Amino acid sequence: MDSFSSASSGSSSSTNDIMDQVKTQLAQAYYEQFLETVRDKCFDKCITKPGSSLSGSEGSCISRCVDRYIEATGIISKALFSQR
Repeated sequence: MDSFSSASSGSSSSTNDIMDQVKTQLAQAYYEQFLETVRDKCFDKCITKPGSSLSGSEGSCISRCVDRYIEATGIISKALFSQR
């Protein structure tokens, strides 16, 4: 047995820990990118006159925009993961 296989056999839990950390970091990065994209797209689409508060139509536009973006992202994710 070479030194790599003997070293790697004892570190499966640390490898799993590292994989969990990477998954967590990727999820966090995805979440932050998602929020930034939604914020930018929905703000540009819905806020015509920035001020100290949202008008009723701006608030409902933001709500619909975010809902549509979440739905579209879910559809795309399902399509991508079903291909695997």
